Amino acid sequence: MRWQGQQLGATDAAALPGLERLDGLVRSVTTPEFAGVTFHEVMAKSALNHVPGASAMPFDWTVNPYRGCTHACTYCFARGTHEYLDLDAGHDFDSQIVVKINVGEVLQRELRRGSWQRDPVALGTNTDPYQRAEGRYRLMPGIISALTESGTSFSVLTKGTLIRRDLPLLKEAATRVDVTIATSIAVFDERLQHSVEPGTPTAAARLETVRAATEAGFGVTVFMMPILPHLTDSIPMIDDALRRVKDAGARNVVFGALHLRPGVKPWFFEWLEREHPELVSSYRGLYPGAAAMAPKAYRQWLARRMRPLVRAHGLDARAEDDGPPRGPVSGLAARAAIRKTGPPVGATAADRLF
Repeated sequence: MRWQGQQLGATDAAALPGLERLDGLVRSVTTPEFAGVTFHEVMAKSALNHVPGASAMPFDWTVNPYRGCTHACTYCFARGTHEYLDLDAGHDFDSQIVVKINVGEVLQRELRRGSWQRDPVALGTNTDPYQRAEGRYRLMPGIISALTESGTSFSVLTKGTLIRRDLPLLKEAATRVDVTIATSIAVFDERLQHSVEPGTPTAAARLETVRAATEAGFGVTVFMMPILPHLTDSIPMIDDALRRVKDAGARNVVFGALHLRPGVKPWFFEWLEREHPELVSSYRGLYPGAAAMAPKAYRQWLARRMRPLVRAHGLDARAEDDGPPRGPVSGLAARAAIRKTGPPVGATAADRLF
């Protein structure tokens, strides 16, 4: 594989923010408790990743302890990054996990530099820092401690329930720096969830995590992203999801329609053809050719459907198209999950579907 022979410190300019560097393969590990998964342990030369100014990402710094993700979400926007390693964006992304085993120590060293301005740092903006591998490697406590000790505010966005392990540490950190927590729950129907994101905890388990974080004193944001056209965008499904989110104690909701970047689209359509062949033609109309975003007409239709239901449940909400909240730290996690994949798609025949 390309990265196995990579020189220490080499930079991959084609990679997404936070994934440009892979340094120092230590060993590749398999274990019975993670059947079918290989962990590639590497010694990272850097931990803090500066997002280029020209990027559409609404944050400046990230830390990403893992590359690849056993959550196996068919729609995951980061799948294409595995192709930079000569791995595929499908099964390899789910099963070949790169682990930066020294990320906490490297981060601590970087944060001690006199040049560090203590800008907020976003965690969970690429692959999930609380995926199952975190139960084995326990990298997040070191990251949280390093950020806290340096006086650096940070956000965490996750689909994982392992964050509950670190709630006492996060609560202590919040007495010293601004800490925001967000949970992503895209699919509330258990059968569909198991099909489209088979490695994730159930929606019920994630809602219990929201409740636990709320009880620990955090104002939690829930990301209902991506909303899947014809699969999770009906009024009954949205209404039920918002009711459960409110009952769990969340304050805010961020919502947005499915994105299908080039590295993701073939894998998602393979799933769609297998599980919902009746929807293939509709999705090809919504995401024609190289289009990554749902058409503007659909996104506007979705917002008109969502907003009255959000108000009825007494939640604050932000659509992806609204852009990031104002303020240097407040709402950092919300900004972290608003990922633009390109300019809005112009009016097409698909616009007339909604």
